[in-house]
Order: sequence, then C-alpha cells, then structure tokens
Amino acid sequence: MAKGSEKREKFVRLAEGRTQSALDAIRKLGNLSNRRAYEYDDADVKKIIKVLRDATSDIERKFGTTSGDGADKFKL
Repeated sequence: MAKGSEKREKFVRLAEGRTQSALDAIRKLGNLSNRRAYEYDDADVKKIIKVLRDATSDIERKFGTTSGDGADKFKL
C-alpha cells in the first residue's frame, strides 16, 4: 500500500500547486478589466470566458465530475 500512498501524495502535491497557479492566472486575467489601463470590447471578453469555460469543461470530463468549491486557497 506504500506505493498507492506515494501516488496519492504526488497527486495532492501537484494538484494543489497547479490549481493554485491556475487560480492566480485567472485573477490576473481579471486585472485586465480595468478600462482606465486597457482597451477591449465585449467580443474579447466573450472569447476569454469561452476558452476558460471550455477548459474547465474538459477537466470535468477527464475527471468525470462536476463538483467545485470556489475556495480562495485550493486544498485537497
């Protein structure tokens, strides 16, 4: 069972780090909403949101789940 435990530990370590990086990147995308600093139109925003939704839908399909937590700091 030690091998299974190692796989679990590796999954938790990688999942937490990668998910936190993804959340940080999404927050940075949100910073682009400042109209005083950037110029964009509704089509740009729709493209960004669509590609992010598509990516999360792909992850849900791969894991076979649709649950989400929305916590500020990702932890398993």
